[in-house]
Amino acid sequence: MADIAEKAQQQQEGQKTLLGMLFSLPFQFIGVMFGSLLGAILVEWLCLYLFWPDAGWKHAQQMFEHELSWLSQDLLHSVVIKEPGRTATWLAQQVYDWLMVKTGLQDNINALTRYSRITALQDKVGYFDLRYEIGWVIIKFQDYGLAALYTLLTFCVRMVILTLTIPLFLLAAFTGLVDGLVRRDLRKFGSGRESSYLYHKARGTIIPLTIVPWTIYLAIPISISPLLILLPCALLLGISIYITVSSFKKYL
Repeated sequence: MADIAEKAQQQQEGQKTLLGMLFSLPFQFIGVMFGSLLGAILVEWLCLYLFWPDAGWKHAQQMFEHELSWLSQDLLHSVVIKEPGRTATWLAQQVYDWLMVKTGLQDNINALTRYSRITALQDKVGYFDLRYEIGWVIIKFQDYGLAALYTLLTFCVRMVILTLTIPLFLLAAFTGLVDGLVRRDLRKFGSGRESSYLYHKARGTIIPLTIVPWTIYLAIPISISPLLILLPCALLLGISIYITVSSFKKYL
């Protein structure tokens, strides 16, 4: 009786754990995406201060335009999203309208820009000119603000690109699963050795190989082809699943 009660309790705990994981999965995804966006903005600001201070927010704008070009040139068709280039452009336009136009922030920025240009063109009087310093601060604030805005728009475009590459990761995972099951059956009916160490190490890399490519691609401050990051990671994910399934114990 005690064994039956203990098994029932373990099953209930397992069900609660599974339900808890399924319930928390959307919140974890939102947290990862929010962290990636925050990291992308901070990296862009840091690079703006250290590496391209002369380019200013124009660098983020150029990166946004390059990301749109990847969609319009290389990702013309998809089974996930119809017309990816138009979808990304529409999404970026909606984000811009909500953040800049409808909130009135664009008019305020234009007014501050005119004021900063007037004060910046004036000659500095004495060792400390309040109007000159205010204009300089406004210009710097505008650079970092617009850089953050275009980084957000780039983030939206990259999210569309990542959505288009979901079938790539699913195909890699399915291939690794099938090959791993075949390898496990060959080991099960043969004289293959088991390695719990290899199984646990390979299983521990599955989730990082699923999340890390997204965070890296979303936060990288330069515009590169998404296949340079996502294709190797999808290949590694398939290999990791293959090793995990093939090294699973022969008898349950």
